[in-house]
Amino acid sequence: MKFPEGFLWGGAVAAHQLEGAWNVDGRGPSICDVLTGGAHGVKRVITADGVEPGKNYPNQRGIDYYHTFREDDALFQEMGFKCFRTSISWSRIFPNGDDAEPNEAGLKFYEELFRDYRAKGMEPVVTLSHFEMPLALAKQGGFTNRKAIDCFVRFATTVMERYKDLVKYWLTFNEVNNQMEMHTEIFPYTNSGIIPDPNDTPHEVEQKVWQAIHHEFVASALVVRKGHEINPNFKIGCMLAMVPIYPATCRPDDVMHAEVLMRDRLLFGDVYCYGEYPHYLTHRWERDGFDIKMEPGDADIIKHGIVDFISISYYMSAAVSADAVGSWDGHGLPGQVRNPYIAATDWGWQIDPVGLRYVLCTLYERYRKPIFVVENGIGMYETPDEHGYVADDARIAYLRSHIEEVGKAIALDGVEVMGYTVWGCIDVISFGTGEMKKRYGMIYVDADDYGNGTYKRSRKKSFEWYRKVIASNGEEL
Repeated sequence: MKFPEGFLWGGAVAAHQLEGAWNVDGRGPSICDVLTGGAHGVKRVITADGVEPGKNYPNQRGIDYYHTFREDDALFQEMGFKCFRTSISWSRIFPNGDDAEPNEAGLKFYEELFRDYRAKGMEPVVTLSHFEMPLALAKQGGFTNRKAIDCFVRFATTVMERYKDLVKYWLTFNEVNNQMEMHTEIFPYTNSGIIPDPNDTPHEVEQKVWQAIHHEFVASALVVRKGHEINPNFKIGCMLAMVPIYPATCRPDDVMHAEVLMRDRLLFGDVYCYGEYPHYLTHRWERDGFDIKMEPGDADIIKHGIVDFISISYYMSAAVSADAVGSWDGHGLPGQVRNPYIAATDWGWQIDPVGLRYVLCTLYERYRKPIFVVENGIGMYETPDEHGYVADDARIAYLRSHIEEVGKAIALDGVEVMGYTVWGCIDVISFGTGEMKKRYGMIYVDADDYGNGTYKRSRKKSFEWYRKVIASNGEEL
């Protein structure tokens, strides 16, 4: 199975997970700078009032990429990356989100960064909002406040104009559908800047999230239109976290339950690609008593701001049983059960390569737009030898099996796939847990969960394996 010529192989990261330098060169605090470190089964704590003494804030450190990007980029170049996905830290450009002028030092940093990518043969793929809203804007309600639309569009316009000759591929909101797990605080907080209020009822929480989602749809559509005005050659996409939801059995109740839950994953693509709200969603709002405030013209904005392509993250699938809904604790998927046919990682993420092909086929037939797999990878506990080398055969097996399924989707199913970028191609701070020990990279970084270590980089076994994959355009797996 051959991958198309010009296929974009590469790696993916996010600014808040690797840059560090959280308070230098004029950068303001972002929402992830006040997320404490956690662990599997230990949730991260949001200290939205500011940094609290004695607490561990791993995103403030990252892996110091702000100061080491040229050396790290050289390693990516050595692997043969055709593209590199990162994000622009919103608070590095507008420290408070609503500043009168952008921070020139931040703009210069990203200009140097993107020039370095191009000099090393890597096409930049840039996410505009990857859990990096300025904390000051979150304190004003985040995207529940319509003001955030103007702030985001101004930020996006500023950077798209500045880098119009350096960046072709743009993504608006990262994994925007994560926040459908509305009662897991970290998701509405990082997606939309919604600071948890313990006095909110569950219905009030959901009302806030739905309002924020509407504002994000308007903001995304405005940015798509503005981007195409700035440079008609821009390719601007959405970014969806894709977790296919299977019925635990072929019992009709399980099938219907999975169908209804899958709408929470697909409704975002429906709006981004069709330019209107699906009937099942507007009916749901009416049925459940949600009052979404919309301004005259919002529907027209959304209609004329359709994305050029779909990008996705894919890590796992899920299975659900209608009978298990009664024991749901409000987190994760109602009725989720273990799929006995597939294994799981140490963090409980079920490994399902075929699910990636299933997702690609589903999305392509539904939307008929190119798809870019911009996140796929596996977090693992790893111990290097005395030379910093890690024989990460399990990662190689994971990536191989998933790339094979991408190849099948292209060759057997006719899906138009633009590229594939390995998530966390260098060890970075884990988003969900804030750990360093949950390692995704093909490059090892000598640092622990508390910032101890030399931060020296070393190549894992998967580094050379992926280099050969890219050099052969996916033929040598």
